[in-house]
This record gives sequence, C-alpha cells and structure tokens, in this order.
Amino acid sequence: MTYCVALRLDQGLLFMSDTRTNAGVDNVSTFRKMFTWSVEGDRVITIMTAGNLATTQAVISLLNERSVVPADRKQTLLAAPTMFQVARLVGDTLKEIIHSQAEDGQNAESTFGATMIVGGQIKGMDPRLFLIYPEGNFIEASDETPFFQAGETKYGRPIILRAFDPAMSFEEAIKLLYVSFDSTLKANLAVGMPLDMHAYEADTFETGMQRRIPQDDPYFQSISTGWGEALRAAFMQLPDFTF
Repeated sequence: MTYCVALRLDQGLLFMSDTRTNAGVDNVSTFRKMFTWSVEGDRVITIMTAGNLATTQAVISLLNERSVVPADRKQTLLAAPTMFQVARLVGDTLKEIIHSQAEDGQNAESTFGATMIVGGQIKGMDPRLFLIYPEGNFIEASDETPFFQAGETKYGRPIILRAFDPAMSFEEAIKLLYVSFDSTLKANLAVGMPLDMHAYEADTFETGMQRRIPQDDPYFQSISTGWGEALRAAFMQLPDFTF
C-alpha cells in the first residue's frame, strides 16, 4: 500500500510519500513514489503515485518518454500551458495505461488501479494541486480542501484535519506531516520508510528542498516519541468515566 500527502500552503506546496510496496508478507520492497520535473524559471511539477506499481511505473515512464520525444509539444509535462492541462495529461495517460493493461487479458480494471497527486506551478500562474482518479478525471485543491491524500489515508487524516492551516510555515507543516506519517506507520505495516519529501516555494520556479527521511532520522524519531508521550499525557488529563 502507500501513503502520500500534498499540502497547499500560502508559502508553496509540500509533498511527502512513503516508499513501501507490498505484494504479500514475504514480498516487501522499496520504490520511489514521488517524481519531479522542472524547467528553471518556467515550471516545477511533482507527481506522487499510489496503487498498482506496474501501472504507476508505466505512467511515469510514458510521461518521461513523451517529454523527451513528443509527438505534440503541447502535450508534455514540460510544455503544457497550464497546470490544468498538466492534470489532464496525467489523467489521460493513467486512463490509457489502465485500459491497455486491461485489454491484455485481465477482466477487472481495478486490478491495475492507481491514484495520483499532481502539483506544481507554471510561470505567470499560481501553484495548483490536483488529485487524479483511476478513471482519468480529477479534482483541484481549494480553500475549503487545501490538501490531498492518497493510499492509506485514514490513520494520518485526523491530525491534518485538526491542525492544518495554510498559513503554516514549511517547518510547521513538515512537523505536522511527520506526525501524520508516524500515526500511519504505527497502524499499518503496508506503509513504510524511508519517506520522500519535496517543499516547493511559490514563485521560485525551481526544485525546492528534497529529502529522503530514513528510519533512523533523529528528528523523525523525536517527533514520534514526543507525539506518543503528548497523547498519553493528554489522555490522562481527561476526566475519568463514572458509573
């Protein structure tokens, strides 16, 4: 399984994903699920993938291939005029791959299902964030819904709903995502470290801070320990139940 989160902040866009793939208890592997393209001074685009690994790898490979040798220069990640068109391109490519795999002998398209989070900024426009569904359609983040999750979302969602504020700094938002991922990691073995992170600052039009967070990362461990202790302390301060 997978856990991916993207936040739309006033300061820019923040992405984080795990790297575990799980095809059974005896077949656990590590694969990157976050991919970034940039044209300095013009655009930065990040895609995170969740779902069938063969499907997501095929989509990323096809997007890369068509960007290098495009049949139509407007239909590439590096030349699409708007982030809306980028989202359409990713959605169409995902739908194309799922359809082609289903035609190769499988009966259920859900076998090849995948969801993608696409975010970035193109010069002259604001940063934008999209959630792409397996059918190829998508929705955009808004002021009412300024973040997206994909994959194993339920364990890490409560803390984001309670604490997220678009006015947060990157440092505060990263701390929030560390707590969200720690909750997910403790509840679901199908999500695992290392984690990948990309913090894109609005209007820079260059790849922002990218980092891989290993299992033994000191800051992540301190957040994990501190959050657990804070929860226990808060629980003990709640009034006791009486019969």
